[in-house]
Amino acid sequence: MTDSAASAASAASEKVPRPVSECRIVRLNAELFPVTDEERAEYQRAGIVPIECERNGLEELAGVVAEADAVFAVSVKLPGEVIRMMSRCRVISRLGTGTDRIDVAEATRSGIVVANVPDFCVEEQADHTLALLLAVERQLPRMARDMVEGHWRESRATAGHSHRLSGRTLGLVGWGLSARATARRALGFGMKLLATRRRMQIEAPEAQGLGVRLVALGQLLAESDYVSLHLPLTEATRHLLDAEAFSRMKPGAVLINTARGAIVDETALVAALDSGQLRGAGLDVFERINVHDPEEIPPTGDPLLGRDNVVLTPHVAAYGVESRQDIAVGGVENLVAVLEGRWPRDGRVVNRDVTPRYELAAH
Repeated sequence: MTDSAASAASAASEKVPRPVSECRIVRLNAELFPVTDEERAEYQRAGIVPIECERNGLEELAGVVAEADAVFAVSVKLPGEVIRMMSRCRVISRLGTGTDRIDVAEATRSGIVVANVPDFCVEEQADHTLALLLAVERQLPRMARDMVEGHWRESRATAGHSHRLSGRTLGLVGWGLSARATARRALGFGMKLLATRRRMQIEAPEAQGLGVRLVALGQLLAESDYVSLHLPLTEATRHLLDAEAFSRMKPGAVLINTARGAIVDETALVAALDSGQLRGAGLDVFERINVHDPEEIPPTGDPLLGRDNVVLTPHVAAYGVESRQDIAVGGVENLVAVLEGRWPRDGRVVNRDVTPRYELAAH
């Protein structure tokens, strides 16, 4: 922390924080991602009544979060300019996993705890990853269209170009919870498994137990028939898969992305598909197509659209009955813990080096 931020945090810690019942709690993205029944039940259980609103942009956000004690966020962007206005905020509870839309560094300097629910959709994301892989390999969207249109002979000819999964290699870029869950599923198909991660020197007993070989990214790209992304979006991972990376991939490979759109250079991806370097792609996340903006629905003109060898879903890999319950419970637990003077559970604090505005006890 800077000296000024430390002084501000120290001064704030000398004051008595507001009781939870008196806190101003703001729940953003209330129109784009309405409060679910499960979430509302958790509010009632915790005895809190958040202000539900849809705000975007500096001025709109400042009007609702400047005096907030706590904020729930789904997809809203919270840049440093907004966070610096949040003079009373103790916690930003991300109702999800990724925090690339939140200026976490500025929140840390301001003494605001940023918490997420990193394990809420692990199983759903793994299911969706395999669903996309199968949909691309078996060309299911095209088959469904041909069935409706009566092009059965054409479908049979197309199906003849599909590969069996048994014996083929799946490369997992990242070795977190969703990658491990995907690996367990892929084993049931008889696939060979490779994985790579940032800190390769650390032992990975889970990988050994699943028969997953940890290799460098270059080797994974060269040997994998399918490459699936399982890592957060950071400055280090932005456009990790660019033209150079695609050129190193096994010719005819398939890309699956349920992580973050900007990890992939989409211009380079289109070129790789056009050239035949890649045989197909299954994408649930995008850099250019903003599925969170109603004004952009339906998207038009993007070169990823309308391709028989590309299966697209609108950022829904995390969705499901159980994941909806998990995110409601986890997100509310995190926020209430900080307001009650406790750290959220282990693994849920994104900025672990933060000095909170008010002292927190162990969970």
